[in-house]
Amino acid sequence: MAAKITVRNLTMAYGDQVVMHDLDFEIQDKDIFVIMGGSGCGKSTLLRHLIGLREPAKGSILYEGKDFTATAPDERGPFFQRFGVMYQSSALWSSLTLAENISMPVEESCKLPPKTVRDLAAYKLALVGLSGYEDFYPAQISGGMKKRAGIARAMALDPDILFLDEPSSGLDPLSSRRLDDLILGLRDSQGSTIVIVTHELASIFNIANNALFLDTATHTQGALGPPCELRDHSYNPAVRLFLNRGDTPKTSS
Repeated sequence: MAAKITVRNLTMAYGDQVVMHDLDFEIQDKDIFVIMGGSGCGKSTLLRHLIGLREPAKGSILYEGKDFTATAPDERGPFFQRFGVMYQSSALWSSLTLAENISMPVEESCKLPPKTVRDLAAYKLALVGLSGYEDFYPAQISGGMKKRAGIARAMALDPDILFLDEPSSGLDPLSSRRLDDLILGLRDSQGSTIVIVTHELASIFNIANNALFLDTATHTQGALGPPCELRDHSYNPAVRLFLNRGDTPKTSS
């Protein structure tokens, strides 16, 4: 079977400035796959390429063997229907309640009775531990709750691939761990493949079964594999330094 996502010979650039080149990796079904590296290495840029917000300077991205990059932008609808995206700021509409934020993509994509849409929004919020908060506005909840609400909205249309950009950024350690547990639970209960951009070591070791390191010195991938193995055995000193900074857990979930 083809990998869930296949990236081949990918070069990312802004004009003449190459961000990363020769990226080659696969993401398997039900992986929790982390894109990691230092600030400015191109983690979020790679995420934007994977979801079609930027076009590669070179190379290809395939979903289960189907070439996403070779498909015309106006014909990518079937691909987009499989994606759920949570942006770094959660990107919730401040003037809408949590239920309304989640209902919006459903109303735009499906012709369902209002009560069904409302019930679906309540169900998605319950999945992320926010049952009872349907009528709250984003300004009325904590940062960790906003992150969870952002994930609920990303799940609104039952995507089989979730893309999360720095989901634990700005959270305290306890809230971050709760979010990690939520991500693991969604993978196990919903069967989702989850791609996460992060530099947070605790999250990397707690949840990722595979990881890609983007090396700012060489402008290409510096390592690919399970985080604990990369930490202990990578030939690349930049990878070992990145994964051994501070106190890190010694086991992976």
